[in-house]
Amino acid sequence: MTTNKIMTMTTFLPKMMTPLLAALILAGCAAPELRSPEIDIPSGFKEAEAYKVDTSADAARWKPAQPAEAQPRGEWWKAFNDAALNQLIDEATSANANLAVAAARVKQARAIAGIAEADRIPAVNAGIGGQRARSSAVSRGLPAGTDVAPGNVWQGRLTASYEVDLFGRVGNNISAAQADAAASEASYRSVLLALQADVAQTYFLLRAADAELAFLNETVRLREENQRIAQRRYDLGDVGELDLSLTKTELATTRSEAIAVERQRAQLEHALAVLLGKPAARFAADSNPLQTSFAPPGIPAGLPSALLERRPDIAAAQRAMMAANARIGVARSAMFPSLFITGAGGGESQDLSDLFKWSSRTWVIGALLSLPVIDGGRNRANIARSEAALEESVAGYRQSVLTAFAEVEDNLVGLRTLSGQAQSIDDAVASARRSVELANKLYSAGRSSYLELLDAQRNLAAVERRAVQLRGARAATTVALIRSLGGGW
Repeated sequence: MTTNKIMTMTTFLPKMMTPLLAALILAGCAAPELRSPEIDIPSGFKEAEAYKVDTSADAARWKPAQPAEAQPRGEWWKAFNDAALNQLIDEATSANANLAVAAARVKQARAIAGIAEADRIPAVNAGIGGQRARSSAVSRGLPAGTDVAPGNVWQGRLTASYEVDLFGRVGNNISAAQADAAASEASYRSVLLALQADVAQTYFLLRAADAELAFLNETVRLREENQRIAQRRYDLGDVGELDLSLTKTELATTRSEAIAVERQRAQLEHALAVLLGKPAARFAADSNPLQTSFAPPGIPAGLPSALLERRPDIAAAQRAMMAANARIGVARSAMFPSLFITGAGGGESQDLSDLFKWSSRTWVIGALLSLPVIDGGRNRANIARSEAALEESVAGYRQSVLTAFAEVEDNLVGLRTLSGQAQSIDDAVASARRSVELANKLYSAGRSSYLELLDAQRNLAAVERRAVQLRGARAATTVALIRSLGGGW
């Protein structure tokens, strides 16, 4: 091989290897490509088909859901057509403490993202100051003991510093902060949705308690009437003391049940006050029993893929993955050199009046390339920690998705079974009322004992009370389904 060929290859190889080496270095410090975790997403909800089959007691009132494009996005509670509920949710949105905490976290995350983005722009500072000092004779190269007069020094300058983002530390740090801010915003929406759902569920449970209490108060009135009749017949000698004692027992038992429901109602009222951001002692909800004609709106389940777009908690988990992935790039960039460029310019003089003269000008410019040499494995450990954090966020995302699917299935089966229970209860109420009617006629004719009449009345009271409870359960479960679907459809 000739000398010219050797020199040509010697010159060519470094030129060829330089971009390749740079590409390898950049690939080594860049954040890895984020791929969505593989999750077995079903084509449809298992309970959706069964949910569409009408088994409700009030089949005529169940209608397919209509498009809600005319309503503001996310105001799902307006589907219940309840003005009181609308007002309560408005109050909770403006005054709830947990929502205020979540909003403050969003502000913090956005501010942190702003701090990270500031690294893209050179930092420039201005300063002016002065000092009076006396230096030693030796420091000036004079004989020891020479009298050195003190002097003034005035300085005014601009300083600038900038980190050249050679290996993506700044860019990845900005991406991580922006993803954190997006996750914080999604968490806020999740807290907002949870607050709205909690207000709606508590409101409907409170109305169900009002209906149950109204039923028990009416039952107490009937028991008091039965006791008066039994007392009169006992005084006339028509019935024995046993019948009178049974009426007293039933009256006391029903009063006890009414008191228990009053306690439950008070607790629901207090819980609603906390959700509204009000002291429990200063809040009182008017009695508003859930009527027999109440029917919750029909909610279409939609597709599982759409669920992933609507649920704010899933969105938050996804943003957390993005932030963790970007931080791997930040950790990797610490293994490579950092380049800082600094500069300063201004004036320096002994007299303040001369500070800004051209003859007093000073300037300096420099660059610093720093590379970790020995760090005891700190940077590699930080990379391993960042990769483990990504694994954690991926697992959290998968868990959020699986939990979301399970919640939708739970609420779909809940509504389906509650509808079936409602039909059975309606049949039971009709049968129990007929039993009481027959038992009352037989007892009045002296053909049966009071125990038989009492047993029929107990059965009727039990099924009617259960029917009231089912109305509240169906309303609360409908709200739970809306919440599990992401608050809209």
